[in-house]
Amino acid sequence: MLTSSAIKAHARTLGFDVCGIAPATALPELARLRDWLARGQHGEMSYLARTAEVRTDIQRFLPGARSVIVTATNYYTGAPPAPAGAAPARVARYAQGDDYHVVLAERLDALVAWMRREGGETFDAAPFVDKHWVQERVFAAYAGLGWIGKHSLLISRNLGSWLLLAGVATTLALEPDGLVDDQCGACTLCLDACPTGAIVAPREVDARACLSYLTIELDGPVPGAARDGVADHLYGCDVCQEVCPWNLAPAVSADPAWQPRAGRDHADAAELWQRPDDALHGFVAGSAMTHIPLAQLRRNLALVIGNAGDEAVAALDRPGHGVRNAAHSAASPVVHDAVVWAQSRR
Repeated sequence: MLTSSAIKAHARTLGFDVCGIAPATALPELARLRDWLARGQHGEMSYLARTAEVRTDIQRFLPGARSVIVTATNYYTGAPPAPAGAAPARVARYAQGDDYHVVLAERLDALVAWMRREGGETFDAAPFVDKHWVQERVFAAYAGLGWIGKHSLLISRNLGSWLLLAGVATTLALEPDGLVDDQCGACTLCLDACPTGAIVAPREVDARACLSYLTIELDGPVPGAARDGVADHLYGCDVCQEVCPWNLAPAVSADPAWQPRAGRDHADAAELWQRPDDALHGFVAGSAMTHIPLAQLRRNLALVIGNAGDEAVAALDRPGHGVRNAAHSAASPVVHDAVVWAQSRR
């Protein structure tokens, strides 16, 4: 029969750094999602409200679930190169390598396939990776993988918070792990460092102000008051993790899947803007950045360029480049709006 220890051991052979087991029960932290939604802090992410019934009840995700296998994978690959170019642009670390949705889904499928080969009983299993309707951080905490930090991300004592979470809900009855004590103490560095004040209280993030939301989830114009706050963030934001004391000496992953591709760890927004759409697509190909339209990426590029100053802004109207070579994505009204704002910054 399959045991918790055997599953954890095999998960590590597949590339997951740690693995734990949580009970498939109505954990009290799951219900907090409803309060967050009621405050409107999800912004335009209406899919969260539509799927709240499932996100707050694992039994709706997998009827008859008895256990939740949760994995955490370290994606920290070391300090980035020094910024370069007229408009240095930051890409969140998780998007610098391969698309974690694809990589982790394949590893979970391999884990479930192994479980079916090794197990002596029939069981149901439903993998989840971010886009699925499971609150991974809550189950990860109950699986003993760490605690939910004040920036709302899971923190591991050994690996810090540079973690990709995924897992499998199953009808198997597995021995669960226990909660880990909160180790944040009185520290408020993540709240203090948030560029836009999006962490409004410990473990409470107002997505409407979060740079990850503004550059990834929001498909319309970034509100005027928030454009300065975007600064040099092209896709996502890592600031709250960069200041966390538990990440002062992070373990470095050698996993090829997470190594930066195509200069994503030292991008130049001005140079990227001048690429035609097909070449710009090459910059994001195979990464999590493919989950937003190119027009949205160009909107972000224009905002970063506008925040960089005169030398960079000139790239927006250089003949033969930018808008002229990217007729499809740059013709979008949301891109035009960002360009006009950036050009007004001269």
